[in-house]
Amino acid sequence: MARINENYLKLPGSYLFSAIGEKVRRYEALHPEADVIRLGIGDVTLPIAPKIIEALHAAVTEMGEADSFRGYAPDLGYDFLRNEIARKDYQEKGCRISPDEIFVSDGAKCDCANIQEIFGTDNVIGVCDPVYPVYVDSNVMAGRTGEYDACSGRYRGVIYMPCTAENGFVPELPAEVPDLIYLCFPNNPTGAVMTKEKLQGWVDYAKAHDSVILYDAAYEAYISEPGIPHSIYECDGARECAVEFRSFSKTAGFTGLRLGFTVIPKELEAGGIRLHPLWARRHGTKYNGAPYIIQRAGEAVYSEKGQQQIREQIAWYMGNAGIISEGLQAAGYRVSGGVNAPYIWLAVPEGMTDWEFFDFLLEKANVVGTPGSGFGPGGAGYFRLTAFGNREKTIEAMERIRSI
Repeated sequence: MARINENYLKLPGSYLFSAIGEKVRRYEALHPEADVIRLGIGDVTLPIAPKIIEALHAAVTEMGEADSFRGYAPDLGYDFLRNEIARKDYQEKGCRISPDEIFVSDGAKCDCANIQEIFGTDNVIGVCDPVYPVYVDSNVMAGRTGEYDACSGRYRGVIYMPCTAENGFVPELPAEVPDLIYLCFPNNPTGAVMTKEKLQGWVDYAKAHDSVILYDAAYEAYISEPGIPHSIYECDGARECAVEFRSFSKTAGFTGLRLGFTVIPKELEAGGIRLHPLWARRHGTKYNGAPYIIQRAGEAVYSEKGQQQIREQIAWYMGNAGIISEGLQAAGYRVSGGVNAPYIWLAVPEGMTDWEFFDFLLEKANVVGTPGSGFGPGGAGYFRLTAFGNREKTIEAMERIRSI
């Protein structure tokens, strides 16, 4: 008799953004006249930069010619892209990363979810609270956690590291040591950043306890302030304890193209076993490589013109972040984030839960955001808005919120 993976039954309800989407669809069905402004899901709205479109067109033309047609991509990525990533993202910034330590994929979300497969199910994970749900849910599915406790909103067997207004939404080193430590900075959902000194402390902690840091740097391109590390490999010893994930989705608007990569240094070990060949084996077995035309688009991101154009787009989104932050503060809300990240994190009004605030904004202002408790119990009482919307709609959303 066929049996299911019963770990899936531990997951309460549906995925956060699926639940939000269903709520909005029901509201729109009842109120077809409503002009709903979506500032909840972090999907980009600007078109792909011209230099990247040019590269896509050229690659498509190549695929139509017998002498330049490409079939299966190398499962770890084309050298032309891996070389550019290693040089521009790491080597020119003082980080010792070689091209063959880079694994090209179809996005950081998949890699963040799949990386746990190369670790034993008896490892204990540590996550920030609030947290991007994929980190926790993928480990639940694998059987690395206990049951879900509806009262606390937590899974048994997971170490939750509180990120609060008091600690600037940056976790302290936990007394109970996790084997696998998930960190995301600039942070989703809070928009917080970690200083190099603080991040060095985490690297030292991981090395001292033989832990592995799984570092999600998907939003590093949005860092604007000095002294904030763009990569964990800026820290001494990180090659011996850290995996890093990167994404083209928000950096270059590739949410519809899908491209990302994971970095695993060759000296990184767990229990005396090197992780690099394990991930290469998993990658080669379960993945046929990102499409050639998409990897050529990724290569164009690193061109001089490509860099100029994506910097302009990032500045445009961060202009939206400023509009949201200023608008919310003018309306009397307590706000953080929106400086080095495209997310704005606000405290909901007293006497209201974050899901009640979701309903309030949807009904009174026709504006959609993300309830903080969807990111874990530490997010309760908070709300996330994103800067990825249309400029005019973003301005209008703030006008609507100020008017209610």
